[in-house]
Amino acid sequence: MGREQRSGERTLSIIKPDGVSKGVIGEVIRRFEKEGIRVVALKMLHLTKRQAEGFYVVHRERPFFPSLTDFMSSGPIVVMVLEGDDVIARNRTIMGATDPKKADSGTIRADFAGNIEQNIVHGSDAPETAAMEIDYFFSKLDIM
Repeated sequence: MGREQRSGERTLSIIKPDGVSKGVIGEVIRRFEKEGIRVVALKMLHLTKRQAEGFYVVHRERPFFPSLTDFMSSGPIVVMVLEGDDVIARNRTIMGATDPKKADSGTIRADFAGNIEQNIVHGSDAPETAAMEIDYFFSKLDIM
C-alpha cells in the first residue's frame, strides 16, 4: 500500500508562547481537527531573538517589531502545517480577529488571548505568505 495522496491548500499555524504556557496546545489542535483541517507537520521549538526577527522580517519597520520578537522568543512555540480546502481562510476564522476584544465568541483568540500582541496563535494570511512561512520552519521531508 502506498501513501494516500491528499490535496488541499496548506497554511502555517503557530501556537505562540502564551498559548503554550496556558496549556491550550491540545485545545487549539482539537478545534482545527473538529473542522476537518488536517495537521500534516508539527514541532515544538524555542526561537532565538534572531530567528523571531527573521520570521517577522516583513514587520521590521513597524513600531511593535521589538516587542513582538521579544515575545515570540520568550518561550516555546508549536509550529504546524495545516492542510484542507480553503484552509487559510478557515484557519483565520477559527483563530478570530487579531485583537481578542474584537474576536467573535468561540474563536481561539476570544476564548484564550490576553491582548492584541499576546494572542495565542498566528496563521498565514495568503497562499504566498503560507508558502514562505512553511519553508521557514519545515523541509519537504517534514510534511506528511
